[in-house]
Amino acid sequence: MRKCGVLMPISSLPSRFGIGGFSKEAYDFVDFLAAGGQSLWQILPLGPTGYGDSPYQSFSTFAGNPYYISLDKLIEEGLLTEQECEDCDYGDDPEYVNYEKIYNTRFKLLRMALTELILLIRKNIRAL
Repeated sequence: MRKCGVLMPISSLPSRFGIGGFSKEAYDFVDFLAAGGQSLWQILPLGPTGYGDSPYQSFSTFAGNPYYISLDKLIEEGLLTEQECEDCDYGDDPEYVNYEKIYNTRFKLLRMALTELILLIRKNIRAL
């Protein structure tokens, strides 16, 4: 049976936070492909990027790239605020992923979300 599809990296999905990820836009893109009769979406490797921000030079075969974590989902879950995410500099060209700026902002935001999650877990444990 023949199939057709597209090759597009996750990072190319639209995002207001500098790089595409596993977000609503990814689900919308899959729906768009299905509506167009496409049955395959080939993506680039999903590991953390290595030297030169290449997905083919990852530091791990098993780890996922933290850049692809949806900040919108973290906002929805109350682990980050809209303002915290909007205050970061992701670059000024929405058609280009500025990996240096993503690197300098994304891990800070993910640490903030983790801290909030830990506080929430502690609060819930104390409530037991």
